[in-house]
Order: sequence, then structure tokens, then C-alpha cells
Amino acid sequence: MGPLMRGSGLSERRLTLPALALLLLSAGCTPMGGLQSPTRGSDITIGIPLAATGSSVQEAALTRQGYDLWLDWANRKGGIEVQGARHRVRVLYENDNSDPQLSASLTQQLITQKKVQFLLGPYGTTNTAAAAAVADKYQVPLVASNAAARQIFSQGYRYVFGVLAPPDQYSQALIDMVHTMNPKPVTVAVHAADDVFSQSGAKATVDYAVSRGLKVVYSKTYPSGLTNFNTLIQQAKATSPDMLFNLGHLLESVAVNKAAMDLQLNAKLFAYAVGPAEPEFVGALGKAANYGVTVSAGTAEAKYRASYYLSSTQYVAAYRKKYRTDQEPSFAVADATAAGVALQAAIERAGSLNRDRVRNALAALDVETFFGRIRFDPQGENSYRSTLVVQIQNGQRLTVWPPELASAMPAYPTPLWSVRLGLPSAPPKAKLPGTGVAPTGP
Repeated sequence: MGPLMRGSGLSERRLTLPALALLLLSAGCTPMGGLQSPTRGSDITIGIPLAATGSSVQEAALTRQGYDLWLDWANRKGGIEVQGARHRVRVLYENDNSDPQLSASLTQQLITQKKVQFLLGPYGTTNTAAAAAVADKYQVPLVASNAAARQIFSQGYRYVFGVLAPPDQYSQALIDMVHTMNPKPVTVAVHAADDVFSQSGAKATVDYAVSRGLKVVYSKTYPSGLTNFNTLIQQAKATSPDMLFNLGHLLESVAVNKAAMDLQLNAKLFAYAVGPAEPEFVGALGKAANYGVTVSAGTAEAKYRASYYLSSTQYVAAYRKKYRTDQEPSFAVADATAAGVALQAAIERAGSLNRDRVRNALAALDVETFFGRIRFDPQGENSYRSTLVVQIQNGQRLTVWPPELASAMPAYPTPLWSVRLGLPSAPPKAKLPGTGVAPTGP
């Protein structure tokens, strides 16, 4: 009998399996033993083809902010935990120069050469569509952040998911709101860029507007990236629309608003697919940005009940702290963060880094976040979430629709430019003096 047995007074027979189990349990509960901490696993590598140059560089920069903000949270405790091991997330960005062909090529390189395990989407529908085709071919899950055209989700892809609502929901939210206004707009003029997303949005807008009794009095497509809208605004002004709707990109929305101001196109409502939700819109236009409306996937004022990740308030605070700003995150930032959150939630629910299992977990995902509900339909779209209307009021972005999520009432109708900004009104048409009766001579 050894010293332990003698000192304890226990016989060799009595120190059997129950006693050993008790000793082991006690050791595991002591501060020295503690509950076993997660081990360190291999890194999770995620590829993102995202513009650092080209026409969408500003929007892409906001998208990167959103991804990086999510990355901080994913790695805050050493990474994503999978079956008792924590895996740090490593993101590989590649500059696609806002070019869809390059985006597709870089996506293939990220998969075949850099061996990324998962993908997050580039900015914009056209580039995302190109990347999605490659991702699905190689069966690599891709979560799109800033792309919503049905052309992406009608291809039968199994590995492609998007956090945005379908584009027809955006136009519906806006037009449903204007139908509550007094006086109700009757006519609408539409400008749309020639890219896939803008054209898809324009068709959905026109179709739904007509179905709700609005009359489209002017519709024009312009080349993406156009910045001089004087001719198009003059043409639209000639139709005297109650509502002007631009479906394009940030720089185009700024240029449209400026041209409308300079040429004094006075509408009851100025709406943009992209623009008023971005701080740069107000920064570029100042007071002229007021009254502009847009449709957004999410805003800081919409207090969704988050059950996963941060609450809306916590998300805004984290954004302000990381980027040292008093601004709220734009929709492009929030969309990107939501895409990362969705991918992380799927990895955790799958309990695996196997692509097929994560893909299946994405397909089954149903989670409430700061962004609202994320649940993908059979096509991979997030068709279960609310769509919000945002308006600039006194330089601030406010949620004005739907009423249950609004922080302010819509400011409507938009005052004349001369009243809003103290601009001189358009000069009256010159009146020729009456000639009377022709003189008959001296």
C-alpha cells in the first residue's frame, strides 16, 4: 500500500471507480483545473473581391467598413468556435476595380489558388452576379451583401445567398408610402442607369407604380457613371412630374439632385435608389439634400429585437468607436456586416467548416439581428425582412416608413427650391409690348 493509501486511511479496495470519478470531477472544477478552454484551431479564410478603384470605389469602401466591423466581433474571443476549437477569421481582399469580369477572375483565384473556404460578396449587383457564378461552380458558399437583383437568384444557384430583400420590395415600400400622402402624387418621372440592378429596379418601380394608379410621364436610361444630367432634367421638367425617381448610384444621385436644383425642377417628392442613406449625399449637397428619400435595408433608428450579434444601439456605438465618427453607419456598411454575421451564424450552427454543411446551415438560417430578420428563401434571397424608407430632414437621416419602425413622419410635399434655399425664382416669360393699331402716317 503506497503513502497516499496509508495517509488517507482508505483501503486499496475502497479506492475504486466511484472514488476515482469523484477525484477527477473535483479536479476539473477547481480554479487550477477549470473547465476546459477551447483549443486553437486553424484560421478560417474568407475571400472578398472588392473595389479599391473604379466607379464604385466609394460604395465599396463603405462595404469594407462593414466587413471589417464584423471581423472585429468574430475574432473578439479568439475566433469562431467550432466543436471546442476557436478559429480566427482571416479575410483576403482583392481589388476588382469595379469590373465584373475581373471580379469573376479574382473569385476563381481566391478559390483555386488562395484556397479560401468561404466568400463574401463584392459591391453591386453586376460584380456580385459574376462572382456568384464562379462560387456556385466551385460549390463555395457566398453571402452577398450589397446586391439584390433577381437575375442573381433566379439561376438555380445552391451556394449563393443575399441578405438584402428582393428589389421589387424596395419600390413597393416607397410607393406604398406615397399613397398615404396628401396630396397624393399622380405622375412620376424615372431616370435609371444602364446596369443590371438599376434596370431591374426601374422595371419593378414602373410596374408597381402603374399597378397603384400612378402615371409614368417620363422614363429614360442613361450610362452608368454619368454626372451631367442637365439635358435629362430639362426633359423631365417639361413633363411636370409630381415625383422624380432616380435609380442609379451615389455620384449620379448627387448630380441629379444638383441639376434639379440648378434648373428648378420642382417635384413633390425626390426619390433615389442610392444616395440619401449615405453621409456623402448630405456632405456634397448640404441643405439641398433635405427632403430626399431613399429605400434602405436597415437604419439605426429601426430598433429590431436582435437575438444574435449586437443590438442596433450597440452596433452604432461599435461603428462610431472603430471609425472615430459621430455619423451612423450607412446601409452599405450595415449590409456588409449583416452578410458576415449570417455566415458566422451558419458556421456555428453547422458545427463544422465543411462547405456543404455550412451551405445547408445558411439555407436553414432564421435569426433576428440588428439588421432585422435574416432568413433565406429557396432562391437564396432574404425575402422575409422589412424594407425601410429614409428621408433627409434638417441634414439628418430619419426612418419615415413603415410607421411601426419610423422615427419621424415624412416631410411632404417638398417645398419649391426658391422657398427651400432662398433661390431666385425662374424669371417670368418676357412680355412684348402691345403694338396697338399700326400708325397711318403723319
